[in-house]
Amino acid sequence: MKKLFTVLMLGLFAFIFAENPIKDLAKAKETAKAEHKLILLKFSGSDWCVPCIRLQKQIMDTEQFQFFSDKYLVLMDADFPRLKKNKLPKEEQEKNEALAEKFNKDGVFPKLVLMDPSGKVLKFWDGFNNWSPQTLIDNIKPFLEK
Repeated sequence: MKKLFTVLMLGLFAFIFAENPIKDLAKAKETAKAEHKLILLKFSGSDWCVPCIRLQKQIMDTEQFQFFSDKYLVLMDADFPRLKKNKLPKEEQEKNEALAEKFNKDGVFPKLVLMDPSGKVLKFWDGFNNWSPQTLIDNIKPFLEK
């Protein structure tokens, strides 16, 4: 019983303090290499972009996708909120702008970028096509086998 309690508490501690999604590409690469996972970077406008909000609710927040991503992905988020109350810290804004300069020069929202642990881009998905969680999972799976 004590072992079960300890395991549950460690899991809860890891869940509470885990930085997920990660905000820094170097940290995402390091984590992906250590855990043998791919990186999924999401560009969004969390407080103004309706397709971004739908992507988050209909796919990213689902139990099905979260189970899959916990096992195979390091999630990153580059958010570009517009409302003053949602303004990001300057350092985070600068990191997001640098990510956009490298991976989203056209300013497409939402945009998903799948990368290997070294940061090499494997696939882009522009916009939200009203997919199901399984559709996105099925689009990622072929890259897991490489």
